Amino acid sequence: MCWQSWGDCWMSKLGDICFITMGQSPDSATYNESGNGLPFFQGNADFGKINPTTRIWCSEPKKIANPGDILISVRAPIGALNIADIKCCIGRGLASLTVNDDKSIRKYIWYALESKVNEMISMGTGSTFKAIGKDVLYNLEIPLPPLEIQHQIAQTLDKVTHLIDLCNTILDKLDLLVKSRFVEMFGDLEAGTCIHPIKKLKELSIKISDGVHAKPDYTESGRPFLSVVNIKKRKVDFTDCKYVSEEAYQKMIKSTHPEKGDVLYTKIGATYGIPAYVDTDIEFCLYVSVCLIKPKHELINSKFLAIQMDMPFIKHQADRRIKGIGVPDLHLNQISEFDIVCPPRHMQDDFITFVEQTDKTKQAVKQILEKAETLKKALMQEYFK
Repeated sequence: MCWQSWGDCWMSKLGDICFITMGQSPDSATYNESGNGLPFFQGNADFGKINPTTRIWCSEPKKIANPGDILISVRAPIGALNIADIKCCIGRGLASLTVNDDKSIRKYIWYALESKVNEMISMGTGSTFKAIGKDVLYNLEIPLPPLEIQHQIAQTLDKVTHLIDLCNTILDKLDLLVKSRFVEMFGDLEAGTCIHPIKKLKELSIKISDGVHAKPDYTESGRPFLSVVNIKKRKVDFTDCKYVSEEAYQKMIKSTHPEKGDVLYTKIGATYGIPAYVDTDIEFCLYVSVCLIKPKHELINSKFLAIQMDMPFIKHQADRRIKGIGVPDLHLNQISEFDIVCPPRHMQDDFITFVEQTDKTKQAVKQILEKAETLKKALMQEYFK
């Protein structure tokens, strides 16, 4: 579908297509949790998948959005989208867009705004955090083909988006399946249903350490230097990692030497409590934000340990032990005291076989997801750039 073939398509300012209402926070004394007044949405934190979630109400609203209005976050972050399903009060972190039905289709505008997020972010101002005003929204240029074409575009993007959502739902369900299978086989430590031995992590480990405490001098190439940003969903991710010289690397691994079969665990920052199994022969070193666990393989399967450390009952142990008022910080001596379920080794191996089969299914779904996301990106580029 080519823009040029539509003939009577032109660019239009968002303010000529939608009535824009910028949010304004009412007096905090009018907030309540008893349902008095209108639901009050302050920003992206109140957004659900499609519609916002009511947490508080406001008895004296200042700025109102109506059912069907598009809600857009104008600060921290810029560009998050939701649709109001009820009459509501909006705070200064939001704006509402009432689409002129004679000129455009709401879902088309939704996708057009989704394609303009980076552009809006680039126009944000502010020292503490970026924000955009009404002028940015008003002057945002949107391609405006005939209503029939808008409907076709929205339908096409709806189908691709549905496929993306379906893939993500399946991946979430598969993660839940692994957790459910663990509880089924070994019980739940917190619920008191575990019949297998419980051991401290330090009893199951040869060594528990962390990376270098001072940031090294980075190099353009060399040995990978990993931090919490490189630990994602039980995987070690070398994408966009830092590098250090061979000399610096050799000094670092004298105290903390990651090897294939080890387990990593994030311990500092908002993303503390994420484990990863080291399944690579690539040699790398660590920053202090990552804990290195060298398991006693005769007692516990490393993959089993990594997966168990991703279970809610382990995360809860981390939450209870967290140190620091500002930046969360788990100390090594706290991590070493984690209670770990330690069933017979053959049961651990059976569980890992199940997880590996599940991972194959996940990989197939991820391939479909990647193709769908690539297709959507290409379509958005074609329709709105």
